[in-house]
Amino acid sequence: MKKPLQIWGTLILFLFLFPVIVSKIPGEMATTRSKLVKEPSFMVYAANIMEEETLELAEAPESVETETPVAPKSPKAGEGKALLYFTHTNEAFKPVTMANDGKIAVSHHSENITKFGEKLQNQLIFNGIQTDILAVNNAEEMGKRRIPHFRAYKAIRPYVEKRINEQNYDLIMDIHRDAVGPDVTTLVHEGEKYAKVAFVIGLDHPNYQQNLAKAQLIKDEMEKLVPGITRNLIKKGSAHGDGKYNQDLHPSLLVVELGGTGNAEDELNRTVAVIGKAAAGVLGGE
Repeated sequence: MKKPLQIWGTLILFLFLFPVIVSKIPGEMATTRSKLVKEPSFMVYAANIMEEETLELAEAPESVETETPVAPKSPKAGEGKALLYFTHTNEAFKPVTMANDGKIAVSHHSENITKFGEKLQNQLIFNGIQTDILAVNNAEEMGKRRIPHFRAYKAIRPYVEKRINEQNYDLIMDIHRDAVGPDVTTLVHEGEKYAKVAFVIGLDHPNYQQNLAKAQLIKDEMEKLVPGITRNLIKKGSAHGDGKYNQDLHPSLLVVELGGTGNAEDELNRTVAVIGKAAAGVLGGE
């Protein structure tokens, strides 16, 4: 009798509690389901990363300086630092002035040798050489002070000397355009034209052999890249020119005659690329 009563008691208790248990279960399941919907997982995509970086840049304070981009280096990058400047700022090329200004001229205020100096700077940087351009328009400064053309080397000298005293350079190039015609300054190599290059060495200072040696190294390197692209080294004393060309200021200061009056822009551009690669090869091997 006792056992049947226990069974009936348990059954009655279960029936009494069952509605309560059933009412609780859906609520907990709904709560769990709600949490799964409201807490989505975060997927990492490139778009997320870019968005975060954009927000960080936008929220950065004005005083924070961004890092200067580093120019890409070629696989055979050189080393060192170079300075470019122009004693005869307005020296120009007839085909270039004609193409860009409709005039045939050997002197021009904008379409001149400085344009190709900037291109050479880019080539040197690409090949791993940190390169500065001396920000002096020598022709303009000489005009202001009424200095005659034949004193151009003396006029530019203080600016070059000041920069050399302030910074160390492994190569310094004074870029010119030679006065001779295209028959002397043009090379055809593998179907393409190049402007020939001549290096001028001033003999009227005791250390000119060092300048000569550096010029010979770059000349040889250029010849390896494009045979025939350089002319013979031009050595001059005071009887046939300035005599020093400010090369007494630095053992690696070179006077570079880039082409002549009749060279076209594409010819000059090809040669500028060769100079950049050759200079990198020389400085990287020192």
